Amino acid sequence: MNHTASNVMDTLKGNRIFSRLSLKALTPYGFLLPFLIIFSVFGIFPLLFSIFLSFQMWNPVEGMDAMEFVGFENYHIALTDPWLWRSLKNTFWLAITSGVAQHLVAIPVAYILVSMGDRLRHWLTSAYFLPFITSTVAASLIFFNMYSPNSGVINQTLMALADSSLLGWAFAWVNDYQPIRWLDDATMIKPSIAIVIFWKYTGFNIVLYTTGLMTIPKDILEAARMDGANAFRRFWHISLPMIRPFIFFAITMTIIGNLQLFEEPFVLTRGTGGSGQSGLTISMYLYKVGWEWLEMGTASAISWLLFALIATCTTLQFLFFGKKGLGEQ
Repeated sequence: MNHTASNVMDTLKGNRIFSRLSLKALTPYGFLLPFLIIFSVFGIFPLLFSIFLSFQMWNPVEGMDAMEFVGFENYHIALTDPWLWRSLKNTFWLAITSGVAQHLVAIPVAYILVSMGDRLRHWLTSAYFLPFITSTVAASLIFFNMYSPNSGVINQTLMALADSSLLGWAFAWVNDYQPIRWLDDATMIKPSIAIVIFWKYTGFNIVLYTTGLMTIPKDILEAARMDGANAFRRFWHISLPMIRPFIFFAITMTIIGNLQLFEEPFVLTRGTGGSGQSGLTISMYLYKVGWEWLEMGTASAISWLLFALIATCTTLQFLFFGKKGLGEQ
């Protein structure tokens, strides 16, 4: 009897220890549970539903019962739509024009900032970074008013320069084209949008490159200077190669961001894409298909085509830089 009671007590004690260990092991997952639930509902489910929806023909106004499986027809519709290719052409134009300009300006500006004193560099870096943290919609609305043909500050400034006695000779041509319709003329829409994108995102790249340049050991630069290398040679042969990982990251972020342009062209063209759809980007086209034409299945297919495009461009960028882009030898 005593032996049986001892076994029971040992069993109960073992169960309590096991329960305590199990509870201790599960406690971290309990703290993670709210995040996992939110991420599943707002992250994983929309992703999977979007994949499912890309194979369906569906008007959301008609309810869930209106879904009809159509296979790859949505992808065929999207790829044969001239609007998609027009928007893709506009997107690449804006991405290349504004993206290349950002880095061509950001790298030398960052190099100059690093050579300055700490206090001045901090003030200028903050000033350059300010547009990046400014609301995109608010900034676009300000530029929309600045681009106004009759009352916009840009045209007013150009006319004042044309009428000035000092610089009138250089801006005499302005009066022949006034008022310049920045957002109404099909040939001016894309450059106008590109200027806004350049203004907003160059500061981010300046801060990134400044950080990269400050990681370069000063002893290396000082040794090169003592060997007779001028500022340009130190920049071209030492600084630029050593910030290659930062360039890789910055260009990758530019590719991803510029291929998803939406707010700037949407606000500046008032959601229409502008004259001749010159400002229509692929993200705006996706929005039109899904929320204006209520073709959610086709919109989902376009979103996955855009994902494939971004993945392809990012992969090509990775292959172009190769191991050197990641700082490996």
